Amino acid sequence: MVLLDGNDYAEAGLGVAGIRGGPEPQRVMLIMSDTGSVSPRLVDAVEREFPWILVEQVGSVAAACRSFSHPVALMLVDVGLMGEAEAATAALNRIHSHALAAVIEPHEKQQAASLSAIVDSPLFRSVLPMDMRLDIWLSIIRLMLCGGEYFPPGSMVNARPADVGPVLAYNAAAQPPPRKPENGVSDLTARELQILEMVSRGMQNKLIAAAFGLSEHTVKIHLHNIIRKLGVHNRTEAAARFRTARHSNALFE
Repeated sequence: MVLLDGNDYAEAGLGVAGIRGGPEPQRVMLIMSDTGSVSPRLVDAVEREFPWILVEQVGSVAAACRSFSHPVALMLVDVGLMGEAEAATAALNRIHSHALAAVIEPHEKQQAASLSAIVDSPLFRSVLPMDMRLDIWLSIIRLMLCGGEYFPPGSMVNARPADVGPVLAYNAAAQPPPRKPENGVSDLTARELQILEMVSRGMQNKLIAAAFGLSEHTVKIHLHNIIRKLGVHNRTEAAARFRTARHSNALFE
């Protein structure tokens, strides 16, 4: 099952009015929190930004182990309920089989969930920080709703080397640039390789810009140069070229 974002629905002719095919398809964003981690203002912002999403909130993991009015696309779990949710992994995965799960880290609990705990978790694939600008925060929600994974850049600062493998985002300033691979990408600069790696992991320009402290315009210029140097037609082909190089171990030898 492929989860769609709002743009995909519009292209499919299933906009707000639900033309072509009846009522508009919907998904649920399920929040599990007994502390009110996600305020009513943020809930309202999510439902305005993604009209195809209905936000449901429950105060316990047990209350989440049931079906809702629409399939659950994203589960946001307060860090205080992380252990309880992991104990219910089998039930949650069975009932919400297409949902990505993320740990909510409120302002006062930043880094409470260690990177290694998330990487090793049988349930969680992302961390949602609550100290970001609203537009960036909504971009992360969009990424997760589309099946992408996210870790805040700061989570990588003190991570052990063994923790770093599959994370989606990282502290760009703290990480050495990837070694230049073969397969047609050896002409890319270190910054271009870093940006291309993020593109290959599904990150949007806005999130890439935030991770590196750049403007979106600068990121677009880098992507234009990457596409030109690789001789490909778009960022999707560029990302595929990068993944091919990575799978051949050229990036990490």
